[in-house]
Amino acid sequence: MDHPAVAAPGHRGLHALRGLEGPRTRVDDAGPRPGDAQSSGRARAEAGLWPVSASPRSDTADRRRGGLSGADIVDYLDRLAAFVTATRFDDLPVSTVAAAKLVLLDTLGAIVAGSAMDENGELARFAAARAPQGAATLLGHRGRSDAFWAALTNATAGVALEVDEGSRLGGGHPAIHVIPGALAVAEERRLDGRRLLESIVAGYEVGSRIGGATTARANVHSHGTWGTISTAVAVAKLSAASADTVRASMNLAASMSPANTWTPALDGATIRNLYPGRSAFQGILAVELERCGFTGLGDAPSDVYGTILADRFEPELAVSGLDALARADGREPYRIEQNYFKLHACCRFNHFALDAVMTLRRAHRLTSDEVEKVEIVTIPFAVRMGDPAPASSLAARFSIPWAVAAALERGRTDPSAFDAQALADERIRALARRVEIGTDPAMTPRRADAPTARVRLVLRGGRTLEETTTVVRGDALSPVPRDEITAKFVSLTAPILGESHARKVVDVVEDADTLEDVGALTAMLVA
Repeated sequence: MDHPAVAAPGHRGLHALRGLEGPRTRVDDAGPRPGDAQSSGRARAEAGLWPVSASPRSDTADRRRGGLSGADIVDYLDRLAAFVTATRFDDLPVSTVAAAKLVLLDTLGAIVAGSAMDENGELARFAAARAPQGAATLLGHRGRSDAFWAALTNATAGVALEVDEGSRLGGGHPAIHVIPGALAVAEERRLDGRRLLESIVAGYEVGSRIGGATTARANVHSHGTWGTISTAVAVAKLSAASADTVRASMNLAASMSPANTWTPALDGATIRNLYPGRSAFQGILAVELERCGFTGLGDAPSDVYGTILADRFEPELAVSGLDALARADGREPYRIEQNYFKLHACCRFNHFALDAVMTLRRAHRLTSDEVEKVEIVTIPFAVRMGDPAPASSLAARFSIPWAVAAALERGRTDPSAFDAQALADERIRALARRVEIGTDPAMTPRRADAPTARVRLVLRGGRTLEETTTVVRGDALSPVPRDEITAKFVSLTAPILGESHARKVVDVVEDADTLEDVGALTAMLVA
């Protein structure tokens, strides 16, 4: 990925795109980079993201210490576990609680909307049959199952439409790896809304931090990979577990991390949607295994992520700034406050170009007929997302040419831009073939101070229009009004729940901390 690459059409050279290119300085990319195993925490630190470690840590015991030394040495897993047990709803800042509620609402919307897909309906029926006496709701359906199967089913549905939120700092999508498991267990145990919210905050924080400390191998997908830990933390928190139990559950969960690849997503194979579902199942299982007396490694994340699923795992990054979360003045924001909400129903790596395209379309009132071709330079992983003729809805969500063409043709990037009817639209297909993708290794989705995409529209007649994206709309650093996120929820769920009922759910989630039993919320989320 050290040199520009063209993904479509016909893998032509980048001579036409030179004017859009930025400096060729290598900066760590949050996404997998085929053929590149050179990223490091130092590169991240030089980008202004994290502090540089004083020296590499080759010894496993040293790597567990979270970058501390002398009398201050504390195992990074101990610090994370202590954070989890110390997290209390009453101590959370108002802004953190508000963020948790909005993330909960957004994730429920993704699950309910995804539940309507045929394969997810069949999965829900299967889950209900496996545990017909279960007390956990299969969202979007009237069936119930036990917490294991409900978490698996709901998490699987939640990523099907590619509308679930994510973390720029940690990579991946923490909420879909926390909320399905936490909600299923909380409902099964008839816990209140405050317990649910504090478990979501804790699980999200730890999951995002573990993800941020991990430089995944080239073809390892973030879905499910460290999500087992996220679920285990949330469930342990709901169980009022001790710090030792939280740590043990994290180690067991890490040892059950699935080896999930990007290939099914890019090819449109829906087995990819099971990634967070299986992760949720195994995260709950990790806590139960600890109760049964099973033991794990002393430092499973360093073993699994540091030697198998990732090129590098840096424990010190997992605890950097953790202590500041407890400070009232000038505190570090919780990770759940620093998330991004998706405003396009596709892989986030499309969003950098889509924001620029939609800005140009609105500003110049363009129609697709006016566009001769589209030239895009964006993050290195885009070289794998250049198929202009995706064969399925899921594959279309991982195709930059398709997403851009659909946006220009239809003026929208909601799920309808990627459904079967859209895939049959010859105008979108023709325009997708005229989208050229170039990459710049200096662009990375984790940075917020440098471009993530440069777009040039070449219009018929030769006129050109250009736009650059740095931070996508919906990111915490480019926030949208809360009403836009609630409108997204209503739009996604109205076909299943009805619009007026969907609006009632919005109100209930806003007051989730007053729920005496989270079952009152899940009861509203059935068709």
